[in-house]
Amino acid sequence: MDGPLSAERDPRDDRVVCHVDMDCFYAACERLREPALRGEPLVVGMGYEPNEDIGAVATASYEAREYGVGSAMPISEALERLPRKVDAARDDDLDVAEAGFYRPVDMGFYKEVSAEVRAAVEAAVAEADPDGTVRNVSIDESYLDVSAVGWDAAESFAAALRERIEREAGVTASVGVAPNMSTAKVASDYDKPDGLVVVRPDEVRDFLAPLPVGELHGVGPVTADRLAELGIETAGDLAAADPAALADAFGSRGRAVHRHARGVDDREVTPVGKPKSLSSEKALSTTDDGTTKRELVAGLAAEVAERARSKGALYKTIGVKVVRPPFDINTRARSLSGPVDDPDLVEEVALDLLSEFADDRVRKLGVRVSNLDFADAEQASLAGWEDPEGDVEAGDRPPATRGRTTLDDFDG
Repeated sequence: MDGPLSAERDPRDDRVVCHVDMDCFYAACERLREPALRGEPLVVGMGYEPNEDIGAVATASYEAREYGVGSAMPISEALERLPRKVDAARDDDLDVAEAGFYRPVDMGFYKEVSAEVRAAVEAAVAEADPDGTVRNVSIDESYLDVSAVGWDAAESFAAALRERIEREAGVTASVGVAPNMSTAKVASDYDKPDGLVVVRPDEVRDFLAPLPVGELHGVGPVTADRLAELGIETAGDLAAADPAALADAFGSRGRAVHRHARGVDDREVTPVGKPKSLSSEKALSTTDDGTTKRELVAGLAAEVAERARSKGALYKTIGVKVVRPPFDINTRARSLSGPVDDPDLVEEVALDLLSEFADDRVRKLGVRVSNLDFADAEQASLAGWEDPEGDVEAGDRPPATRGRTTLDDFDG
């Protein structure tokens, strides 16, 4: 294609970047606990209490969105558009079939499910590209650099990743694949929910050009309105605009969105800080067989200990995760007196913690080391190990979070 939209090759076009974005994540988590909510209009409210009309919408399921309910909308307004089922059942003027369900935000539980998703993502990346990187940017969103997979296998990797997330975490994700972060993010939003869109390097400009400018990464509603006043309504219009004029109007953001509109983004997918924990989890056919459970935990312990050693990390806490069907998450952990690098101790403690669930039917098991120490401190010896704090138990489920959840926690 000639003219202002002609191909402009990013020198990093050999990169394969995935953007993983969970679909209506909070609502999906609630449906894990209450399968009867599947397919029903569902609103998850921040600051919301059952039978009240205060708070704001954190997530509206796709079914609820058909009634005009959206994120950040006051609960009182949402109730006008979509009454509660329980209210409709008591009011002859309301139609139960045109009503929905409301649930309060339970951030603790959502973080548990997010950990399941991240474990599935990190395992998939480690298997496909040992040099790959994962950048978790929110509770329900991650970027991956899996360049070693190559473009010929990029789509099959992304498809397998989506299947793995749904199989191991029970929730669906949309995945966009592109040669850079900003285009991958646009691609993941393109075919929601449960979508998979692959944009190869030579397709980026043509993919972006017809999209409304508000769909570009970094262009919010206010910026989109200002661009429209300048006659810029699509990504193609923005790509053809004068970058100097955009810089005058929007500052450095103007140049950034101009580059994104042309499919140019040289940011690297880098992890956010050092990890606070390392874990390995594996789903299995539901079983109460003790040998099967112990063998799996022993293998996971060895894997986690090896990963910690390869990253130069010592650990102060060893824990297990036990998931009973359908999705009953249990965690147990034990604190050590100091940081260690001791694979045998990881296995020993993990198996000891597992013994609490010796008779339980399980569908997934995991081992985690946390309170990581990357300093070159002297390793605490096994002989000096003691358990001064006792077992740290995290209950069958985290308690609901009712407090200072902010708009940053909204799940769009």
